[in-house]
Amino acid sequence: MSGKGQETGNRSAAGVSALRVLLADDEHLIRGAMTALLSLENDLTVVAEAAAGPEALAMALAHRPDVAVLDLQMPGADGVSVAESLRAQLPDCVVLIVTSHGLPGHLKRALSVGVRGFVPKTVSAQRLAEIIRTVHAGSRYVDPGLAADAIAAGDSPLIAREAEILEMAADGAPVLEIAERAGLSQGTVRNYLSSAAIKLGADNRHAAVYIARERGWLYL
Repeated sequence: MSGKGQETGNRSAAGVSALRVLLADDEHLIRGAMTALLSLENDLTVVAEAAAGPEALAMALAHRPDVAVLDLQMPGADGVSVAESLRAQLPDCVVLIVTSHGLPGHLKRALSVGVRGFVPKTVSAQRLAEIIRTVHAGSRYVDPGLAADAIAAGDSPLIAREAEILEMAADGAPVLEIAERAGLSQGTVRNYLSSAAIKLGADNRHAAVYIARERGWLYL
């Protein structure tokens, strides 16, 4: 966590209250660089940092930032899951997702839970600052490249139960274990896995998991 600027940095040079920002990213170097660069902006103050999903939620509730900039993929809970929790517990906090992986399914899921911005980590610090201001002002910003990928990928062909079973199989769990966790028979689990593989054009469940992950249709 960073307390930098909490007392003296809450006002810009013009005397106007600065936007309070939370940064969450599990890569310390990236998070530190983002904090340093955003702190150069007179109207932005980084009030807290986090390295994992649960920590990001806790820091947001403790520091009540105006904008939470969340990495899509973090330990404990992904950025979209944290955004969904924030919408319920801290509705005034605007969420911006940054990601190094342009997964179309995650973009659609993010928008469905009220995320205002979705940008790649390749964005410059100056541009990120502009986008933070934009989403806080009430607008939405989605990187054009990520939006184009989402349109091209289309919607997931998997029904909810197929996706759920495929997620359970992602770590290589045997059918018996998946069946016990899902409360289904082993035959039903095999049918769901087979159906998912066929829909995705995969040779087996492992290939199906890979394809679904690449297209952002599994929220792992």
